[in-house]
Amino acid sequence: MKLSDNKIMQEDVERASASTLIDWNKLSGKTVLVTGATGLIGGQIVMTLLNANAEKDLGMKVIAAVRNKDKAEKLFSYADKNALELLVQDVTDPYTYEGDIDYIIHGASITSSKAFVDYPVETIFTAINGTKNLLELAKDKKVSGMVYLSSLEVYGVVDFGISSVDEKTFGSIDPMSVRSSYSEGKRIVETLCTSYAHEYGVPVKVARLCQSMGAGVGYNDGRVFAQFARAIIEGTDIVLKTDGSTERNYCYISDAVTGILTVLLKGKTAEAYNIANKDTLISIRDMAQMLIDNYPESGTKLVFDIAEDVTKLGYNPKVKMNLATDKAQALGWKAEIGLAEMFDRLIESMKLDR
Repeated sequence: MKLSDNKIMQEDVERASASTLIDWNKLSGKTVLVTGATGLIGGQIVMTLLNANAEKDLGMKVIAAVRNKDKAEKLFSYADKNALELLVQDVTDPYTYEGDIDYIIHGASITSSKAFVDYPVETIFTAINGTKNLLELAKDKKVSGMVYLSSLEVYGVVDFGISSVDEKTFGSIDPMSVRSSYSEGKRIVETLCTSYAHEYGVPVKVARLCQSMGAGVGYNDGRVFAQFARAIIEGTDIVLKTDGSTERNYCYISDAVTGILTVLLKGKTAEAYNIANKDTLISIRDMAQMLIDNYPESGTKLVFDIAEDVTKLGYNPKVKMNLATDKAQALGWKAEIGLAEMFDRLIESMKLDR
């Protein structure tokens, strides 16, 4: 079914909803609540569920929890209104939904690096209070499953000599750094999830996501990969404010969606799972050079303009973060889209939405 005018997004939704990695029968006749439903990942989860519902005749109901009704109505303008319900409220307010809920995917969060620095208090309490509200709802509704969307940032700064970071490998986070509002918030919320699992039996799991890219990334998005893509589109230089030595993995949006759904339906309660493409480990500097090499017609060059204090820009500390995905792969999931294709599709999508 048509869900987007952006052909890249439509293809991604169709790809994810056709995935044989997901046991779609578990969602037959079920009601799924998705928070942060107008965000990059939440929006594509909602559309993937709706497309699978139509293609497989699942009789599923999807509740999209959003703050901005107009934005949601625009994003889901092609959705089957019999299958989709908009729940308009702030995640930090208690939920009073009257109907049944079988599954919850909690993705509502402050995600702007600049906001972590400018609004650290809001960043922390949105994470804690918002998740508490969803866990209480999950407890009251006796849901069959819940997944909390966490981040690789819970690992902090790990030793550069560690070749692979699994779910039990942690580095340091400076609690006196205002930028830690996000990473420390994610850490305590993960503990809150496992506490609800152990004390109240809430079947909640955690998906730790690396940076995910794809259709749905706004043209003016401030994240590094979006800045790089925009430079290629506009033929401007890529300007790095650091030496670009930070290394991390990436994941394409359709792979992230299937990973999250796999954790929701197959993951073990009170367990965390890394969701990343382990083959995409690359430094910021090398990623910029890869794009310049792959798009020579753009005329883009790499320029360094090192900032005196990168913490004021909301940047992460310098890290090498190679996420191990063995646990998620043991559930039957695997990432399929490589880094070069990620950027090809991201750039094409951003051109369409420009």
